[in-house]
Amino acid sequence: MGCVHGKCCTRYPSSSDGDSGRLGEMKPYHNKNILTQRSLAEVPVPSHNFSLQYSVLTQRGYYPDTDEWENQDSFCIKTQIQGNPNVHFFGVFDGHGDYGAECSNFVKDRLVEILSNDSTLLDDPLKAYYSAFLAANSELHNSEIDDTMSGTTAITALVVGDILYVANAGDSRAVLAVKDGDQTVAEDLSEDQTPFRKDEYNRVKLCGARVLSADQVDGLKDPNVQDWGDEESQGGDPPRLWVPDGMYPGTAFTRSVGDGIAEKIGVIAAPEISIVWLKPNHPFFVVASDGVFDFLPSQTVVNMV
Repeated sequence: MGCVHGKCCTRYPSSSDGDSGRLGEMKPYHNKNILTQRSLAEVPVPSHNFSLQYSVLTQRGYYPDTDEWENQDSFCIKTQIQGNPNVHFFGVFDGHGDYGAECSNFVKDRLVEILSNDSTLLDDPLKAYYSAFLAANSELHNSEIDDTMSGTTAITALVVGDILYVANAGDSRAVLAVKDGDQTVAEDLSEDQTPFRKDEYNRVKLCGARVLSADQVDGLKDPNVQDWGDEESQGGDPPRLWVPDGMYPGTAFTRSVGDGIAEKIGVIAAPEISIVWLKPNHPFFVVASDGVFDFLPSQTVVNMV
């Protein structure tokens, strides 16, 4: 399980231009993250008169049948990318397979390095972000790590001034807290990329994937029924991807970095990217792996912060 949590606050004077949408009007938050019970680090964003406070937690998930499984998640926090005090990166990488830990650590290092070395980052963040995912995927394939049946998902957030870019490949998630009167509402900034999504299902089917749940593979359910309901109610036995003539790789996601065999049936590293202009009613955001969101709805996570 990996989780990075960022809060938008200020110790700078409010903007003098009177724009109510400026982050300079945000109030400071607590100096300890309720979710992780760890002190918050802080980095300024001087271009818009606010600061980011952030904390991180990663730990092995709870597996009642074994205590030998390793934590394959990793995270990356890099502030002041390219020496720019207004550009900051946060990412969570959920490894899987026999070499999942190696994959997640490789990608968390290389992805931010590729972004940092891209001279077009500030001119075209979307293009740079997209290209960085594909480049990291290519480098992982060509590395000494065996990623034929291993890889990592990646949920990342790039703050450029008052703009938040979220790039996602896999089934991890980014969530923004939105103040609405007396309530704080969770707004998903990414959409889980799984066969539950009709568009993702159609895409991988066109690439030759068979899509079956474990019960369908075991003959307990009709394999011809290609409707698994919704992820929230059927997450215990999700649809998975299989090669046409074998019982592998069995991934429950449709995008990732690595996974050389799954890539042949449509599991791609191309991220989906969303953009949000940060405002005073956006007190914080959370990026976390499915080790959190498989068990807790987005709103519950926001309520815990």
